[in-house]
Amino acid sequence: MKRLVLWWVFGLAAYAPGNDVARDRVDALINESGAEVSIAFRTLDGEQELLIEPDRVYHAASTMKVPVMIELFRQAREKTIAIEEPLEITNSFSSIIDGSPYELSVGDDSDADVYARLGKTMTLRELCEAMITVSSNLATNLLIEKLGVENIRRTVTVLGGNGMSVLRGVEDTKAFESGKSNTTTAGALLVLLERIARGEAVSAEASREMVEILARQQFNDAIPAGVPDEVRVAHKTGSITRIHHDAAIVEASSPYVLVVLVRGIDDRGESAALMANISSALYEASQP
Repeated sequence: MKRLVLWWVFGLAAYAPGNDVARDRVDALINESGAEVSIAFRTLDGEQELLIEPDRVYHAASTMKVPVMIELFRQAREKTIAIEEPLEITNSFSSIIDGSPYELSVGDDSDADVYARLGKTMTLRELCEAMITVSSNLATNLLIEKLGVENIRRTVTVLGGNGMSVLRGVEDTKAFESGKSNTTTAGALLVLLERIARGEAVSAEASREMVEILARQQFNDAIPAGVPDEVRVAHKTGSITRIHHDAAIVEASSPYVLVVLVRGIDDRGESAALMANISSALYEASQP
């Protein structure tokens, strides 16, 4: 127990079981791909682990939606909001650079349903569902505006997810051009998902609800594609140009968290196949 406590306080380096699961096979897959790849893998019992460049910084893409979800449940528990309360659906946001307004384009988003509700309302829970399961950017920006980006960052810090930096909503072009983007590391996502998997993110009940939402993720060509169909995977994907990530709780007989961050592959199908092969290697090596 003492080793676990030290790990939460001091970070990934303080807790190392010394069991590099499937290291040679995973290294070969990474080398063959020619991409930059970071991996953070650990079984929930702490007995098996593989960390490859866990502190390398990447554009977070849609993985930053995980801390937004956690903050939603935290504020609901604190009763500063009600998770079933309605929120008006609008499409006007302020750039963090100069406060100038910008809108999101339905053509650049992954889901049109929230846009169809413009001028109407959706509950915060419904927006969270859209944000995670179909990665709606409009739902994400509405929730960030409601929750407050400073609150999201504070909760990430409290949970020990240093390396995940949420600066802004999605599609803030002026911020992007100024080099201000949401970033993450594989290690940070590992910590956040372990907290959820162990029932330590907000509360045991909230953590269970978050697992169920993550399990309804509709983009399943990466980590889930590398495990048997009967194994449930609760996860969040993220992708932009030459960036493709997946961060998952894998509910195998020996459950684990796996985060794979990829940079440098143009074809999304190739990056998905790489992540699926890494997922397969770690599943096969870690299960009894």
